[in-house]
Amino acid sequence: MNKLEKYILYITIFLVPVAFTSLFSNFFDIPKVLILAIGVGLTLLLVAVRALLGGKLTIGISNFDFPLLLLLAAYLLSAFIRTPNKMDAFFFPGTASVIAGVVIFYFLLNIKSANKKSAGVALFLSGTLVSVVYLLAVSGLFAKIPQLPAFIKNTSFSTLGGLLPQALFIGILLPIGISLVLTTRESTRKLFFAVAVAVSALALVLTIYNILPGKPQSPALPPFTTSWAVAVEALKQSPLLGVGPGNYITAFSQFRPISYNATPLWAVRFTTASDFPLTVLAEVGLLGLAALAFIYWKVFAGVKDSLSTVTLNLNFEAASLLSLLIALVLLIIFPVNTPLLFLVLVLIFLNAKTHEISIPLFASGEGVTSRLPAAVVTLPIIAAVVALGFFGGRAFLAEAKYKKSLDFLVANDGKSTYDTLREAISLNPYVDRYHSSYTVVNMALARAMAQNENLTDADRTTVSQLIQQAIREGKAVVALNPGRAGGWESLARTYQSIMPLAQGADAFAIESFSQAVVLDPINPNLRIALGGVYYALGRYDEAIRAFELAVVSKPDLANAHYNLAAAHREKGNIDEAIAQFNATLSLVIKDSEDYNLVKTEIENLEKKRPVKEAGGTLNLTPPAPAEEPVIKPPLTLPEEATPPAPEASPSPTP
Repeated sequence: MNKLEKYILYITIFLVPVAFTSLFSNFFDIPKVLILAIGVGLTLLLVAVRALLGGKLTIGISNFDFPLLLLLAAYLLSAFIRTPNKMDAFFFPGTASVIAGVVIFYFLLNIKSANKKSAGVALFLSGTLVSVVYLLAVSGLFAKIPQLPAFIKNTSFSTLGGLLPQALFIGILLPIGISLVLTTRESTRKLFFAVAVAVSALALVLTIYNILPGKPQSPALPPFTTSWAVAVEALKQSPLLGVGPGNYITAFSQFRPISYNATPLWAVRFTTASDFPLTVLAEVGLLGLAALAFIYWKVFAGVKDSLSTVTLNLNFEAASLLSLLIALVLLIIFPVNTPLLFLVLVLIFLNAKTHEISIPLFASGEGVTSRLPAAVVTLPIIAAVVALGFFGGRAFLAEAKYKKSLDFLVANDGKSTYDTLREAISLNPYVDRYHSSYTVVNMALARAMAQNENLTDADRTTVSQLIQQAIREGKAVVALNPGRAGGWESLARTYQSIMPLAQGADAFAIESFSQAVVLDPINPNLRIALGGVYYALGRYDEAIRAFELAVVSKPDLANAHYNLAAAHREKGNIDEAIAQFNATLSLVIKDSEDYNLVKTEIENLEKKRPVKEAGGTLNLTPPAPAEEPVIKPPLTLPEEATPPAPEASPSPTP
């Protein structure tokens, strides 16, 4: 049983970085979390059973125990207290679960007194396999195998989910690989490790080359100044615990400075900061940052004693320390994902100073030996693992159902998409993506049925039910995280899409878009969408105000000027309309379709002719007039269709 536990740990170390599957919508992160959960769960079960049968528990105490426990406590406290939707914290993106998993895995490695060199070899071999897979992908070999999924055929395919994490992962492990070559005496193994180092080095060089600035695979990262501003504002809300693990995107939407709109990435909502410490600071607050700083202090406290060893003799211990130092430096510069966090915790184990203690779990007295203490200690652990396995299994199964529904959608199988999404929501009703997708499917079915010329009373009832279901699911998205702008935007677009079908939807759309603007105040697209609803209703003064704020938030956005010009045109403000059309003209490519469209608008206005309605083009989309009612008389929305009352939020900044 002891050997089995160690083998499970080594296999987990090897599999976590390389695991991927098309069974989930996220091909990379969710499989890695699943492998980690299985490895931790099985090992905990075996440890508990062995302690119950053997009457004692042997554990390892190390110099990193307290800072890692502090980090774990910070994430769990912040997740339970601060993250509005706990599923964001514990499943996807599941930052709290990842931290909990890797920290528990670290303690299991210490409990089992796993051989550090064996763990290091498993880690390096995993990195070698990552390198081999990437070299095969970049060579185009995978693209020639028709049976492979499309994402594997991509020349930038990496089992780590991106080329930046791959470069960091391989680079961190190279010192360990070099030490294995230098210290291995058996010629066959030495040759094997030498080839593995060469393959890893080649993959590292190609990866770095392909992520250089200007290359197609160059990573998109938020500016440091933006990440700093978001972290500072998040601390003002909750200095000790931050905004909650998995909730960074909410803070990013609310707190990013208006200067971010001047960057090429202005339309991107990031889920992490530009580096790991700023992500921790925003999500977990000062408590999480203090735990991270404590880990750094513990590592660097022993560097002086080992520095000469690293320089003069790159044995395995020195190489492990060097890899850990490289990893900690890179964490300060770049964001991290699941395999990188896992790598850092295994490297900390390789450098930990551990001593074992045995805790007797049998009680003896008057010639009788009792297993009661062992049962008290181990049975709750077994029960917790079984419970987490059950509920976690439902969550992973729901994710598989969700991915299957997306496959049915691609195959244009509406009924199967609808039914499979319902199954996913039934298994796990706490994931907003499921509800959001279900809203879209319900609306698509409702609009398709409403187009029938001979609409029966039964059809009207079905359309009404589909619309109400779409609204209910949209409200569920908002209820799961009331502070997230994306949820309110999704609900607003649901109301907007049923404006031709039901009375009162226009007011609900305006209310929901307004709340989305409050939660994402410098997003010009949200203001354009809000102005578009006003425009469709003929409320041109309000549309103009909304479009003007869109222009203020991003003066170089052609579509904002174009929509403002259209609203002025309909209001009869000819001079203002011409000025905004000229501003649009200066922002689009000369002689493009957009350019010619705007030029025609200006010519029509200057001649004071009746304005010819211009359709949208690739980049310029005019606000649309209100659609004629599709169903006559239009449906009446029930009282429960009203959007939820927004929580208190910061005022929008122009």
